[in-house]
Amino acid sequence: MTAQTAGAKTRTSAPLKVDLDTDQLITQGAHFLGVTKKELVADAVRMYVEHRREEIRQGMADSMRVLDGTTKARVALLTGISAEDIDRLGGIDEER
Repeated sequence: MTAQTAGAKTRTSAPLKVDLDTDQLITQGAHFLGVTKKELVADAVRMYVEHRREEIRQGMADSMRVLDGTTKARVALLTGISAEDIDRLGGIDEER
């Protein structure tokens, strides 16, 4: 057991909350496909993520480019204010 998993509880499932219309679609889809709701949702999420893999990769790459370890980068990411605007507004003291 690693230090990372030592304190973690093992979960076999987690609740997923969806609106009533979505639940009805899941229920009907699962029924007519002959699978459980859990199986339908798992397959649907896998397919959705695979279909949008490039968008996910791009978002991760964009975040990594923005986060260079500086306080200014973290503030820019969290607030949506560009690093240039932060500097224009007085900057951030990175020494603290």
